[in-house]
Amino acid sequence: MGFWGHFVFARSERSLLESPVFDGLDQGRKAAVHTLWPRPGGWQTLQLEHDDWDDSHLPTLVAWTGAPACTAQIYDSDMARVTGLGTGGLRWEAVLHPDVAAALMVEDPADMDDMSVWASSPEFAEAQRRIRAELDAQVPDVAALAVAWAASAGAGPPAGRERIEDVLRSQEVFAEEVFFTLLDALGFPAAGEP
Repeated sequence: MGFWGHFVFARSERSLLESPVFDGLDQGRKAAVHTLWPRPGGWQTLQLEHDDWDDSHLPTLVAWTGAPACTAQIYDSDMARVTGLGTGGLRWEAVLHPDVAAALMVEDPADMDDMSVWASSPEFAEAQRRIRAELDAQVPDVAALAVAWAASAGAGPPAGRERIEDVLRSQEVFAEEVFFTLLDALGFPAAGEP
């Protein structure tokens, strides 16, 4: 079983857990938040359980830190939804592991009793193909927005838009690894042992 939860990536001189977005977490839940190795420049990454973060918190976090931030909502390590927000309102969203995401995004028919029959049907395959094509068509625009967001965050030069598009289309084993690869490709300094 993979990871279900969120990664929150932001820059602050203080611990991100001091942000008001985490005021609703009791001490036990705050203690369960895992802080990953920091990246130079004050960049921090928190790993939270599924119910401890809501994307509506992202604007509050950006306002509190005064810096761009992003989150990755991970679904059983199989796919991720990444949302980035800049201080000027620049927002971007990406779906990582688009093949898996497309299958999960197909709407199930209301009158279907056996979902295994639906999942193996030509109609399901066609719906998945259409969604996958839509996700793929969005990649160049998403990559451009992500590069602009990273530049507004002061990240070093990105690896190149083609590399970022490759990462957005990649199918690594774990979706969270694709998220960290994306941050690297966007030019954020590598995490180091504190």
